[in-house]
Amino acid sequence: MSPAPRPLSESPDLVPHATELIAIIALGLTLAFICGMVAQRLRLPPLVGYLLAGVLVGPYTPGFVGDSNLGSVVA
Repeated sequence: MSPAPRPLSESPDLVPHATELIAIIALGLTLAFICGMVAQRLRLPPLVGYLLAGVLVGPYTPGFVGDSNLGSVVA
């Protein structure tokens, strides 16, 4: 029989990433908002700005690189 799962507050793998995870989500949402507003000012659909923000924050562009291990925490 497998041991009972530990509560989230006692899990050593998830708790240290909480601040970084919140920062990355906030950065992504803020950048999506800004790019959406810029696209709207250029008389383009906001979706174009959201896609551009996704490309800027994505893992395949130079610059800001988030922790790829946080994807499993979000999932």
